[in-house]
Amino acid sequence: MERLIKAFQNSVRAFNRLIRSEAAFQQEMALLALSLPVGWFLATSWRGFALLIGSLLFLLVVEVLNTGIEATCDAISREFSIDIQLAKDCGSLAVLMASLLVGIVWLLAIAERIAGMPL
Repeated sequence: MERLIKAFQNSVRAFNRLIRSEAAFQQEMALLALSLPVGWFLATSWRGFALLIGSLLFLLVVEVLNTGIEATCDAISREFSIDIQLAKDCGSLAVLMASLLVGIVWLLAIAERIAGMPL
């Protein structure tokens, strides 16, 4: 139980630091907060709502991991390294791919709502 408590404390510490200092994380959290009521009205089912919100939570997870990669790379060296550049670029690509997934999921939900039937 003590391990779970410490893991929770570490997670809260990371969340607090990200919400205070990482612009991308702040924006994605604001997007999630706005998307909860919008997704509720947009979704045609509980599964659809879960998919809409789940896609945004996935984006947040990828953003957190990207920030961890960047922090690790910066802790290793601030000097240019092709390997560090690749690690950071891969993290950025992962965020882009997750963002595209969010966009596709939300566009499909909008199309489903407009068409009035599941796609």
